[in-house]
Amino acid sequence: MQLLTPDVRMMYVSRHIYLLEAALVNLTLGRYLQLQSPGWRRLLQQIGSPLILFSAVSLLLAFIAEPTLGIAGRSWRSSFGLIVLFAGVMTHTVASLVHKPN
Repeated sequence: MQLLTPDVRMMYVSRHIYLLEAALVNLTLGRYLQLQSPGWRRLLQQIGSPLILFSAVSLLLAFIAEPTLGIAGRSWRSSFGLIVLFAGVMTHTVASLVHKPN
């Protein structure tokens, strides 16, 4: 069995934080999501939810593949996963901005 170098171990630690971030967003969204009435807000929610779910898959692939690239190594998986996670969270944020009548 080959032992991991300190650089590779540190990369696993940094990549697990990305994965944890996606998991916590999914957990929070699953716990507190309230579907909007049919319309553009619900459509944004229906777009944002798969984006958030897909980001976790991309970040899991990054967790598996990227540590062997070393300290300077980062593939498209991390960047893509974080951007998609941000986009999903922003669509849910915009969808939740409900104008309340006076």
